[in-house]
Amino acid sequence: QIFAQKTWEYHQLATEVKELRQIITPDEHGIKFITRNAKTREILDLAERMADSNLTILIEGESGTGKELIAQLIHDKSSRAAKPLVKINCAALPAELLESELFGHVKGSFTGAVQDRIGRFEMADGGTIFLDEIAEIAMNIQVKLLRILQTKEFERVGESVTRKVDVRILAATNRNLDEALREGIFRDDLFYRLNAVRLKLLPLRNRPEDIPLLIQHFLYKHDPTNSIDIAPESMRLFRLYPWPGNVREIENVIQRAILLAQKGTLEPQHLPEEISRLAESPKRIPSLEEMEKHHIQRVLTQTRDFNEAARILGIDIAT
Repeated sequence: QIFAQKTWEYHQLATEVKELRQIITPDEHGIKFITRNAKTREILDLAERMADSNLTILIEGESGTGKELIAQLIHDKSSRAAKPLVKINCAALPAELLESELFGHVKGSFTGAVQDRIGRFEMADGGTIFLDEIAEIAMNIQVKLLRILQTKEFERVGESVTRKVDVRILAATNRNLDEALREGIFRDDLFYRLNAVRLKLLPLRNRPEDIPLLIQHFLYKHDPTNSIDIAPESMRLFRLYPWPGNVREIENVIQRAILLAQKGTLEPQHLPEEISRLAESPKRIPSLEEMEKHHIQRVLTQTRDFNEAARILGIDIAT
């Protein structure tokens, strides 16, 4: 009876894998955003309809939900597609360097400025600039960003010459900007300028129907020979796990599992401990609080200090 049940489960899984591979096989245009969730498809439809406008778009969502993919989709569908899409993570640089990165600088404007340098806005002239982690921008840079949104004008650091650019701005954040407004760390006028169109991406735990689809996509991406099978128990654990790191975490898990499975069957022992341990109590799903605690602990082991961990997690250091 157990053998018959396992055989049936394997047959069901093999059928599902075949159907999923037909869905995710890339066409001539390539894959941009993989989902069959109705709400997410509505968001994608809105993004495509807004793509050819010059409206500023604010993309919100947890880390790993695909904000950069949405930005790429919008740019590719716009009349600016032939021009650059310039990306910058605003949380990756301190304020004094971020200003120079965005607007450029002239020689001698600060220590280390040995020559003139154009900024990201000038690089994106005629195209699109994607400002990731917009909530991390310091107040003095927010003022300059507001000006460029209103007038398309700016000055390089250390220069009094006013320059103009034709750039469409896409911004993204994994923080709640409404809370940032209440805390007084984000300007109201800048928020309303950025908020012409607001796209809120769902975390993966709220679109579980996408989990098998994404798993098959990353299997195909990192093992195009299709030499890896997935054991039914592994797929069951994939469905149980809440994926706090969202799509990015799925890809990391699949890459690791492919190496461990070595062209065989992807079994639970090939999965990270936080996923494989779910097999120990099959009827119990960990609470979001438990998964959040585990994720925070994992980030702390991979970062230099609490400040960096808090920035990556998008939470206050006191939390």
